[in-house]
Order: sequence, then structure tokens, then C-alpha cells
Amino acid sequence: MLFRRRKPVTISERLRALLWPRKGFRRGPRYMALRILRLSSSPHSIAVGVAAGAASSFTPFFGLHIIIAVAVASAFSGNLLAAAITTALANPVTIPMILTASYELGTVIMGPQASGPATGADVAHMVEHLELSALWGPVFKPMLIGSVPLAAAGALIFYPLAYQAARLFQSRRRRARASGARSTS
Repeated sequence: MLFRRRKPVTISERLRALLWPRKGFRRGPRYMALRILRLSSSPHSIAVGVAAGAASSFTPFFGLHIIIAVAVASAFSGNLLAAAITTALANPVTIPMILTASYELGTVIMGPQASGPATGADVAHMVEHLELSALWGPVFKPMLIGSVPLAAAGALIFYPLAYQAARLFQSRRRRARASGARSTS
């Protein structure tokens, strides 16, 4: 075989790579950030796209994050690709934290309810028996209400960061290209 390893990968090496990637955990997020910064749009457009993706990541509508982000980014003339890429903020590691934060914030905003908070066993029973309408009041409604301020905060935090990063990256790239063009002339 042309591209086969000379020394086969052992089981212990596979387990280690599963727990700790060979190139580290920072490689994936760094690649995604560079992919967003290399887009050929204005810094404002990129920042709006990033803010839309970040805001949609804080909503409990899993599976619809990209659609929501692209719709919001197109409504505000943002970069659609930046919005789609940034939805990766909601991943299996961060989703439990996002859900917990949105639920807790929603219960604080809504105040004490007559029905009281649902326990884990109650929620499991309702999901198991597909009583989704019964989950609206104690679970979905607080989660939806709590996700609105989280989404707004996420957009307000990520917009200036993305704007400055894109502006800086593009100005450095322009200077490097200009100095490279002068040295070859």
C-alpha cells in the first residue's frame, strides 16, 4: 500500500489519541478561528456573522443552530459562513452548561411557579412517555426565556472581539502583501 504506516498503531496509542489528540486540543479551535478570519468580507460582516452564530449557540434549539444563525446573519448583512462555523460553540462539551445556565436563568426571571421545578425523575418519566406538552411549563419555557439574555450576552461579547480580530488580521495581511509586492519589484 502506498499510504500505509510502516509500524501499525497499537491499541494503547489509539486509546491515548482518543483521550488526548496527538496535535492537542487547541488545533481545532485555532483552525476554525483562522478560517473565519481569512474570509474575504468586511470586519463588520464577519463580526455580525460570528455574533449571530454565538447567539444561536445559546438557544435550546439543537439541530437548528445553523439555520437560526444563517437567518439572523442574513437579516443583519453578516457573513453566512462565519455564522455557520461559529455555531460550533454549542458542542457536546458545552451543551450541558448552556442548558443548565439557560434553565437556571429562566427560573430566576420567571420567579417561583405554582407547579414548582421538575425533578430529574419527573423529566425522565415525561420524556420516556413522550409527554412533551407536560414538559413545556416546568422545563422548556424557563429554558427558552433564559436563553434570550444568554444569546444577547453572547452576541454582545463576540461581536467586538470578532470585529477587532478581523480588522487586525486583515490589516496585517494587507501590510504583508504590500511589503512582499515591493520587495519583488
